[in-house]
Parts: sequence; structure tokens; C-alpha cells
Amino acid sequence: MRESTGGTRERIKAVALELFTEQGYEKTSLREIAERLNVTKAALYYHFKSKDDIVASFVEDRLERMDELTAWAESQPATLATRRTLISRYADTMFAGDQPSVMRFFEQNQTVLKSLASGQQMRGRMMQLANALCRGDDSPTAQLRAVLSLFAVHSSWFAVRAPNITDAERRRIALEVADELLAAIGTEPDPSGTAAGSGHPQG
Repeated sequence: MRESTGGTRERIKAVALELFTEQGYEKTSLREIAERLNVTKAALYYHFKSKDDIVASFVEDRLERMDELTAWAESQPATLATRRTLISRYADTMFAGDQPSVMRFFEQNQTVLKSLASGQQMRGRMMQLANALCRGDDSPTAQLRAVLSLFAVHSSWFAVRAPNITDAERRRIALEVADELLAAIGTEPDPSGTAAGSGHPQG
């Protein structure tokens, strides 16, 4: 029964995302979601009380993945290899399965996200990930490079506007730009003249 309930919940999320993408979040009702699923509105209410609840579930899935990534990074040495693996895994959370559709929805519905408590937590999680990326180098430059490397990955959904580009190409370009930023973390001398942090220069 637990598996069946979980499967129904995921099916509701998939269909809701479909409708949100097709006709917009504001124009989609719970009734339409229930109709496309061929279930009663009461059955839908068992899992989600509102459209905001459905969106919050997408955000919570994402927060969980980000927490897992941060925990993994903090258990690894503060090296360029760790940073590269972390940013690659971060990209995986956006390009696997239905995540491209979820990311496009997030990008097109920033106002909805900002109104949700879970959406407001996203910024904090992003900063935790950025801190993990520049661990070993606490310079302001490293902090900015770490944040920009994350933005390079998720802004690829709207910043890369080439026609007919595939998700795989979009991911490759995003990681290429992110790597340029990450490779410079820990390589600049600090005021005392020694290398900042424990990162390693590229090469």
C-alpha cells in the first residue's frame, strides 16, 4: 500500500508539472489535474491540499538533494577534484529524469517559489553548497567564484539560447564555464604570500 501511495503521489506531480508547463501555473486548477489523472478531486486532496503543496514537494525534493551533496562534499578533501565532482553531481540533479522540466518551471515561476516557505529555503541551501565548493579558501574572490559556478549550471536553462540545443550540450557548456571558475579557487596568494586554502591549481 505504501508503494502504491508513493506511486500515486509521483504520478500527480508528473501530471501537474505537465499542465503547469502547458497552460501556466495560475491557469491550472486541481480539478484539471484530477481529471487528467482520472481520479476524484477528493483522491487528489489525500496527497496534496493545494497547487502550492505540489510545488513545495518539488522544492523539498531539490532541497533534499542539495543537503545530500553538501554532506558528501564536507566529508571529502578540499581539492579541485572534489569541487569538480560536486558541481558535476549538482548538474546531475538538474538534468536527470524529469528535472529539466522542473527547472524550467522554477525559472518561469519565481514569484510562486518566493511565496513558499520551502522556496525561501533554497537560497540558504545554495549558500551552503557554495561554501562547500570553496572550502579551504575563505577569500571573498573564492566565495564569489563558488556561487557563480552554481549559477553557471542552473542559469544555463535560460542564459543559453542557441536553437535546438540538447540538454546534454547545455549541461556540458554549463560545466565548462563552472570549471573555469572552480579551477581558480585556492590558487591565488593570500596577503602573507602563501597559497590560499588547500585547493590545488589546475594542471
